[in-house]
Amino acid sequence: VGERGLTAEIELRPGERHDLVLECAVSPLPAEAPEAGRAWAATEAAWRETVPALDDTVAPRDARRAYAVLRGLTTRGGGMVAAATTSLPERAEEGRNYDYRYVWIRDQSYAGQAAAAVGDHSLLDKAVGFVTARLHADGSHLVPAYTVHGDPVPSQRALDLPGYPGGFDRVGNQVREQFQLDCFGEALLLLAAAERHGRLDEGHWKAVEIAVRAVADQWRQPDAGIWELSERMWTHSRLICVAGLRAVAAAAPRHPLAETCTSLADTLLDATARTCLHPDGHWQRTPDDPSVDAALLLPGVRGALPAADPRTRATLAACRRELADDHFLYRFRHDDRPLEEAEGAFLLCGFVMALAEHQQGRTVEAYRWFERNRGGCGASGLYAEEFDIAQRQLRGNLPQAFVHALLLEAAARLGE
Repeated sequence: VGERGLTAEIELRPGERHDLVLECAVSPLPAEAPEAGRAWAATEAAWRETVPALDDTVAPRDARRAYAVLRGLTTRGGGMVAAATTSLPERAEEGRNYDYRYVWIRDQSYAGQAAAAVGDHSLLDKAVGFVTARLHADGSHLVPAYTVHGDPVPSQRALDLPGYPGGFDRVGNQVREQFQLDCFGEALLLLAAAERHGRLDEGHWKAVEIAVRAVADQWRQPDAGIWELSERMWTHSRLICVAGLRAVAAAAPRHPLAETCTSLADTLLDATARTCLHPDGHWQRTPDDPSVDAALLLPGVRGALPAADPRTRATLAACRRELADDHFLYRFRHDDRPLEEAEGAFLLCGFVMALAEHQQGRTVEAYRWFERNRGGCGASGLYAEEFDIAQRQLRGNLPQAFVHALLLEAAARLGE
């Protein structure tokens, strides 16, 4: 202890480890300091017991890590934050810094579906519990994200702190002011997956009914969409609702809601096909935007249309042609700039592409997409939202839950 405060130097040779237990208090603490070796052993044993082996997946070690990340981001109350950090920028000094320490309904639904894919009921039940509670509480006014306690997300504000690298810090999120129709579709997909595992009770089915009614009442309204942009008639939002409705009907064909779900799905699909089908045969982003969007792969993967439907195959081909680079995938074209100048490759989309290729029976291509995007992590094995292909750098907050969820699901599906 000196002018520089409390300092210590510890020298370690390669492969050595040393635990430091530091107590800071004005009086002796009531309990004895933890014995580091015992604490590490207990921690490792608990995680071994918690994380399933996942030996049937194509990448067991990475699948286990992805599962552990999802579990670690999930609170005791069941809510899973989208990432553990705030304000790590997607692009330096461009203001694209966001706070992801909240529970997105969409992301939690992805995690629950991934858990269902590997046969894990723990994370599945937590996702179902949180999402159904929000549906019961807010009904058709469901918002895209909540705090881990189910409360409204704070309004976005900047902090008077320097950010990394050269940006600024934000807390809160403007998502609280948005309507995102696809959240209801994702909730239905989650609940259908849970029903296939026999996990739904009467209260959960009431939440299904709430979500179905919300889709019926609101699908004609513009929304902010999966990418949280300006309100428009996003094709993905409507098609993922089609997928969710069909999944519920297929999971419980004798349930009184099944016929309603099938009829509503047909109505949405017919209306969307009349306005959002490109002359080349692929789905376009909106009625007035003819470009393709990687998000449009997901409804096909989730069963909005059969895998052999020409619209599904044309959309997959358009994404390969317009948005792919070396088996990485970008979300959409922002403008006339090269894709990599606008943003990084979106790892979530890369794993969805692996699922889409697998669905088409293109096994080698599915593995290529899976392996390329599996390599887009940092030294710790964690994934951010984006990956800068040229600089080999992670972009955005981490660990990004939905990337780990889609990695886990893809590892399971490719191993089937």
